[in-house]
Amino acid sequence: MGGASDRSARRAVVARRILGIDPGSLVTGWGIVESIENAISHVACGTIATAGAQAQGARLSRIYRGIQQIIVRYHPDGVSLEKVFFARNPQSALKLGQARGVALLAAAENQLDVYEYSSNEIKSAVVGYGHATKEQVQKMVASLLHVSEKMAADAADALAAAVCHVHRQAFQARLMEAAPDWRPAMRRRRSP
Repeated sequence: MGGASDRSARRAVVARRILGIDPGSLVTGWGIVESIENAISHVACGTIATAGAQAQGARLSRIYRGIQQIIVRYHPDGVSLEKVFFARNPQSALKLGQARGVALLAAAENQLDVYEYSSNEIKSAVVGYGHATKEQVQKMVASLLHVSEKMAADAADALAAAVCHVHRQAFQARLMEAAPDWRPAMRRRRSP
């Protein structure tokens, strides 16, 4: 007797909060989701807007302070954001990289694990299609998280990054549960 049902009965029900971040030098989206077993729920989301006339250093400071406040308020267990991509405009890519940098700094200073996914991975996890439009991502995030109020596209993108991580973690957990001894078996096969 025993098996998979015993393993799942032994698992503790632990809620995990993930902060998704959609960095931008003018608007940075953020979203918090909580996962308990197979359920994902929306906790909060919003944007950190910087005035267009401010110098880049002031914008980055505003983003950093905003993320710090979100971390202090919601106590996430990790941060999920989109991997660096290559933009056609080098100035835009540089500013995006700087916004990502302050988000990563805020996570590191709070000792939070950071998970990075490509744009296609995030869209696939939420919409099922890696080249989905922003509107499709917004609609699917609202549907998955049962959010009825209108949310900014940047906040929806941040929530999508968080949902992507939760889905990825759940998938990896199912793989480990299905084949918990695969690593030792692989080592034995490689041994001469």
